Amino acid sequence: MTLSRRLLVLTAAVLLLGGLAAALVLRAAARGDRPQPGGPAVTAGSVTLGPQDRLTFLNATPGPHRGALTSVPAGTPEAPRTASDLTCQRFHAAAGTGVCLRSTPGALAQDNRALIVDADLRTVRSFPLAGTPSRARVSPSGRFAAWTVFVAGESYGAAFFSTRTAIVDTRSGALEPDLEKFAISMDGREYRSADVNLWGVTFAKDDDTFYATLGTAGQTHLVRGSISRRTVTTLAQNVECPSLSPDETRIAYKKRVQRGAALWREHVLDLATLREHPLAEKHSVDDQALWLDDRTLAYALPAEGAPDTTDLWTVPADGTGAPRLLAPGASSPTRLG
Repeated sequence: MTLSRRLLVLTAAVLLLGGLAAALVLRAAARGDRPQPGGPAVTAGSVTLGPQDRLTFLNATPGPHRGALTSVPAGTPEAPRTASDLTCQRFHAAAGTGVCLRSTPGALAQDNRALIVDADLRTVRSFPLAGTPSRARVSPSGRFAAWTVFVAGESYGAAFFSTRTAIVDTRSGALEPDLEKFAISMDGREYRSADVNLWGVTFAKDDDTFYATLGTAGQTHLVRGSISRRTVTTLAQNVECPSLSPDETRIAYKKRVQRGAALWREHVLDLATLREHPLAEKHSVDDQALWLDDRTLAYALPAEGAPDTTDLWTVPADGTGAPRLLAPGASSPTRLG
């Protein structure tokens, strides 16, 4: 075969492979915009945060409503989903107020914002975020909202990460932009360190007390905080992403079970005795669990065969029973009503 013929054949092969690759990319992109066969039905409609027996979550199934806040009856989470126009990476709501964390990646910058929305999902306040959305919570009264973002690193399992956590008064708009500025009491003494991180806020009903994780010197601690006094006090070690029970007697949290690895097991801590017990879920849970009621916790796990998607699971809070699938292709649950 002559040199010119070899070059002609090579050129044709390159063009053919390039066309095939482009076709596969376009096909995958198109498939990602369409509901997948056998997945939950999702249709556009009206979603509100009013007092009703509903479950809301962010829809993670492929299709035009991916990332949208969706709603289903709390008693039948497998029912067809109603999708709103609000899209978020993290969401939580209480008492008709919601917080939506948005991230819009760009080639050179990100437009990350926290939106405070009313019961009809209308934005009433908007705040810039200092990094990538991680955790979001609204106080039981709706008076306060909190969010955590990564400002360095993208995972709590990373060798190095830095967080920024803020609390906002949803009524006045007054913002505490960085909880690391709060005074810290550890073992009865004032504590200061340049490596302090605070993340994963959960609120009590008194519109002042909150709990969170404090990370410093290679250790994590559960802290109880006061918004009005701008203080946090350590209570227990190896506690991450706490979630206060509706009766305010227990904290659900993820406990690191292998040092140096991103492996956690969900536990529940009794606040009166500081005794803990593991839950029946054996998989590593990297989430801030939500109490559906005083007996049941919900949390997200990576979907099998789809690492960029999560499913919602539930487990009894007393350590008995077994995990149960609540909603496939979903994250950031909120129980309304």
